[in-house]
Amino acid sequence: MIKQIAFAIVLALTLLIFFVTAYRYYRFFKLTKPFPVRNWGKRLWITIKVALGQTKILRKPVVGMMHALVWWGFLVILIGSIEMIIDGLFGTDRVLHALGPVYDVITAAGDVFALLILVMILAFLIRRIFMNIRRFSGTEMSHISHMDANLALTLILLLMVSLLGMNTFYIMYSREAGHELYGSFPVSHHLAALAGSIPVHKAFLWHEINWWAHIVLIFIFANILPYSKHFHVFMSVPNVFLSRLEPLGYLPNMPEITDEVKRMMDPDAAFSDTPEEEEIQRFGVKDIEDVTWKNYLDSLACTECGRCTDACPANITGKLLSPRKIIMDVRARMKEKGPGLVKNREFSDNRSLLKDLVTPEELWACTTCNACANECPVNINHPTLIVDMRRYLVMEESAGPGELNTVFTNIENNGAPWQFSPEDRLKWAEDAGLEVPVMADVKAAGKDPEYLFWVGSAGAFDDRYKKVSREFVKILNHLNIDYAVLGMEETDSGDIARRAGNEMLFQMQALMVIETMNNYGVKKILTCCPHDFNSFKNEFPDFGGNYEVIHHSQFLRELIENGSIAFPNGAFKKDTITFHDPCYLGRANGEYDAPRMVLDSLNSTTKEMPRTKSHALCCGAGGGQMFKEAENGNKEVFLERIEEAIDTGANIVATACPFCMVMMTDGIKYKNKEEEMKNYDIAELVAMGMGL
Repeated sequence: MIKQIAFAIVLALTLLIFFVTAYRYYRFFKLTKPFPVRNWGKRLWITIKVALGQTKILRKPVVGMMHALVWWGFLVILIGSIEMIIDGLFGTDRVLHALGPVYDVITAAGDVFALLILVMILAFLIRRIFMNIRRFSGTEMSHISHMDANLALTLILLLMVSLLGMNTFYIMYSREAGHELYGSFPVSHHLAALAGSIPVHKAFLWHEINWWAHIVLIFIFANILPYSKHFHVFMSVPNVFLSRLEPLGYLPNMPEITDEVKRMMDPDAAFSDTPEEEEIQRFGVKDIEDVTWKNYLDSLACTECGRCTDACPANITGKLLSPRKIIMDVRARMKEKGPGLVKNREFSDNRSLLKDLVTPEELWACTTCNACANECPVNINHPTLIVDMRRYLVMEESAGPGELNTVFTNIENNGAPWQFSPEDRLKWAEDAGLEVPVMADVKAAGKDPEYLFWVGSAGAFDDRYKKVSREFVKILNHLNIDYAVLGMEETDSGDIARRAGNEMLFQMQALMVIETMNNYGVKKILTCCPHDFNSFKNEFPDFGGNYEVIHHSQFLRELIENGSIAFPNGAFKKDTITFHDPCYLGRANGEYDAPRMVLDSLNSTTKEMPRTKSHALCCGAGGGQMFKEAENGNKEVFLERIEEAIDTGANIVATACPFCMVMMTDGIKYKNKEEEMKNYDIAELVAMGMGL
């Protein structure tokens, strides 16, 4: 009875401390902005796959499996912990033994996992203390962060030692006292055999010592976690369940901007009777009250593992950006400002998340390649928050980089990032003497083309990518594909503007493009640009633009598979080709196979780079980077990538994106490899293979 009373007091104290701490976090959620949660079925599947199945952890197979074993072991051992709480409160002894053979399986698994976890934790401690693992370092990783991790690992180690000790002495006590042994303990049986025989009272005493040590350590651990990076033990599963469901390439819409843009474009439309808002909303994120509750949940769930930063092309090349730091800064800022805001929503300490914790230099180094979000084991989406802070800088303070401001002006005035006249939108075809059907003419003739070929700004104006547009059109013409282009009616999709923070410009462009396409009844869009592909496919539906969008790699694959395209001359038999994955085709939209199938059909030798497919390194051009000077670092991202391509020994680096083509071509020139290596888009390779 004394044991039950003592246990109840300890349990009550533990729960009281835990719930007081939990409330301190909960009250901060009320300071943040909404985040919509829908589609519960899909969320459940993601939780099973990512949280329980540990699929993202296992992207690093060896270390990932070590961590996964610890996680799965904890889930099994949790059943034993629940049993201990029941026994402690009601004075029972291994109450779950009523489950019979199932209990034997549970206890055996828990016993084995206890040893496995002990070994894994020792390995993790050795890695942290004695090995120089790059992703464990960084300006955000203070001495306290390392001590915090080591403390948590040590507590887990002691938990496993006490669990094995409890099981071992339970076996010894049952054996010496002649009591029935409940459960199966393959590891502890060996330990008990090694320990030999001891008096019954000593076996009982040591069992009780280990029993209390284990349960008290659990209670201590539970109340240390909320102040530790290991808080993710509690927060990771909810965070995964509440993951963003959209493709990685999608950026959330800002309805308040949509309202503003529609008023600008048509002041007399449905907004004429709309009352003025009482309070003007801030565009983007400046401080902690501007983030969503999901952003804050992300910061609490962050494991500080550094996988995001380790995959970040900006960080790899020595730039200031660390995606992990951005998320940790959200947590730190809420801890700093949150208590004041709880008392007074007008509270100000004359500091802000943006600039005081996160610098513009960090934000502008991001290529929005989504490598960080792709690697995060708890499904944090870093680029969304980064772009939200860019939105504040651009739309509230007009503080974007000068080069990007020029790009914005050009898009507004010319419908393209460069200072070309819209009337020159078809010169790429005219200069080559190509016959290209224009949508206005085709529709005037009473025809409805099956496809709209979206040329894009790069395809129309970039000298190198004009060649890709021409070769792709040659293929379309040769196969009598029913298509048309918009010609002078085409304008920039706004992708660059959106990812550079100018949401208003993006939405203006999007609404104009959608109006034009819908006027022509466009149903299917072909494009060579993954950035436009992503915008049309994932983001335009928010504004009423719903189309079937096909990247040219997918279209070419289909034509090859159905026999419309063949390569009789074996033009590339002597060539070795390596393919650079475009971020907005691969990671953003999951398309890795189409371009590879196209290349495989060329009868060339193909060789992958070490970082390939979902692990591929960005070319460095996304997020507006191609139009501005890169932030300070050890080297340019495109050089890091082209060096990887050169090391494969390939004489052709194939691309499927205008941005990638510019960067890879520049890299080849910078490395003086123009004689040994060429850069071709897959459309050019297909056209050459067809003899066009």
